[in-house]
Amino acid sequence: MTPLRDHDDLGTTPHGGRPLLRPVGGPAPLALDAAAADLLFREAHTAYRFTDEPVSDAQMRAVHELVKWAPTAINGQPMRVTLVRSAVARDRLIARLAPGNRAKAQSAPLVAILSYDLDFHETLPEVLPSSPKARDGFADEAARHAFGSFNGALQAAYFMIGVRAAGLAAGPMGGFDKAGVDADFFPDGRQRSFLVVNIGHPAADGQFPRSPRLPYERVVSVA
Repeated sequence: MTPLRDHDDLGTTPHGGRPLLRPVGGPAPLALDAAAADLLFREAHTAYRFTDEPVSDAQMRAVHELVKWAPTAINGQPMRVTLVRSAVARDRLIARLAPGNRAKAQSAPLVAILSYDLDFHETLPEVLPSSPKARDGFADEAARHAFGSFNGALQAAYFMIGVRAAGLAAGPMGGFDKAGVDADFFPDGRQRSFLVVNIGHPAADGQFPRSPRLPYERVVSVA
């Protein structure tokens, strides 16, 4: 490979995608190619309107097979996903959404409720076999709420990236009656909803233009 000159700070990918910045004389700083970076991050937008193309169970299983590797404290994995497919369940959910979110959910071919399981600690002997007594540290339900809400949100971020990896768009919504959704979908009281996500192929007019993002210099500091 021809060495880079001082002004050669752009590297192109083998797929002919968007160039990636790289240090002069060094490797590209990203391991994934430009097409993948566009799909997962740079060209991915929140969707508000969708086409009627369905989202299959196979696609959602494939999403899970990626998302299950997301990091959580002590491998607790508290997030649960409820795919709202039936018309009856969809109507119940839409009635619990904030008015401004109802048309978005009605447009989506699939809507998912993300919740955290208050009994996640019961699976710790299975998912954390190296610490057989870890479950005993969560006798306090308030501690399980704190753990579930934080780590569930972490998993939710990975969930939306997984949706993008399937070639789909996600439309997360926090505006809904959480107590009402919990009563309708989790009547045993053991799960707490925290996010509703519309999933599908975005309509041609279903995404807003990209809003500005803060630059590296205003976000990152060195201590």
